[in-house]
Amino acid sequence: MKVDRRGWLAWNPGRPHRQRGAHAGAERIFTIRTLTGPCDGRWFVCHLAERVTTNRSLSNRTGGKTMQIRQAMLAGSWYPAVASRCRAEIAAFPVGSDPEDQSHVVGAIVPHAGWYYSGHVAWDAIRQIGPRKDVDLIVVFGMHLPGYAAPVVMTQGAWETPLGPLPVHEAVAKAVSERFSCVIETTERFSPDNTIEVQLPLIRHAFPNASIVGIGVPASPDAAAIGRFAAEQALRHASGVRILGSTDLTHYGPNYGFTDYGRAANAIEIVKREHDLPMIEAMLALDAERVLRLAAEKQNACCAGAVAAAIAAAKVLGAKKARLVRYATSYERHAADSFVGYAAVCFERES
Repeated sequence: MKVDRRGWLAWNPGRPHRQRGAHAGAERIFTIRTLTGPCDGRWFVCHLAERVTTNRSLSNRTGGKTMQIRQAMLAGSWYPAVASRCRAEIAAFPVGSDPEDQSHVVGAIVPHAGWYYSGHVAWDAIRQIGPRKDVDLIVVFGMHLPGYAAPVVMTQGAWETPLGPLPVHEAVAKAVSERFSCVIETTERFSPDNTIEVQLPLIRHAFPNASIVGIGVPASPDAAAIGRFAAEQALRHASGVRILGSTDLTHYGPNYGFTDYGRAANAIEIVKREHDLPMIEAMLALDAERVLRLAAEKQNACCAGAVAAAIAAAKVLGAKKARLVRYATSYERHAADSFVGYAAVCFERES
């Protein structure tokens, strides 16, 4: 399997492929069903679809307890598979210096394409969350789920990253799963998902002592309630709670069946103004209901449920305002006929 830095895929669809895991001894085999161009992540366009086998050697022994670890499916393609390369790429992201006061930033909305496209956008927000030494739990809302779907959560184990595992905060995850009748994923049985996974090395780099809860949130009226409840439970069990919501913005072009404004070169400014901007404004207004409504009307957020949940959770953590940190599109990295918008928004308490 060959994947270049932009995320373009060069393989034979339908043929089984082996890929080494981010940890020694890990190997996975999966079948590629479809191939649609750059890995920007709307409907997980790479479709790493059939996980045929799993090597159980990923157990991590910590303090005498064996921790089962969910394999990182995108390491080596959407982001580096080696710790040193992850750190080097993060250090090279074109962002400013870390702010002196991070205590008022309680969370963020971040994009979830491959790092080549949007890693710098996501990191520009994550690096501002803090204080880093005090953060012990990150709740991450994500997944491409329609309104009729059930929420999804992994309640035990840890998530693999090249920088080391991120343990699940079991008490919070189980509380959410019981309250909302979630689909339960395990370290062995799960659907590959880019929306949460691409954030994990960034989280592990910024908050090496934190645990996480990753929640797939459908774009339903319950999204805000899921976010509120998750934040309330997190505050019951941890002292340094922060949140992330993962979404990309408008997906335009023939790859996504949206070509109303013609070729990308002519359409990009219209899409920015008429589609991405209204969604960003809803985020900045901390308006979860408007986020869901706009996404249904304009298809300008692929994980609207995650955004609505993150906004509600941020309010529980004391957020009173939001700030646009960075906006970009994949067109800036690769001028193709299909492109995607990315925004990083920080949620803040009053200073």
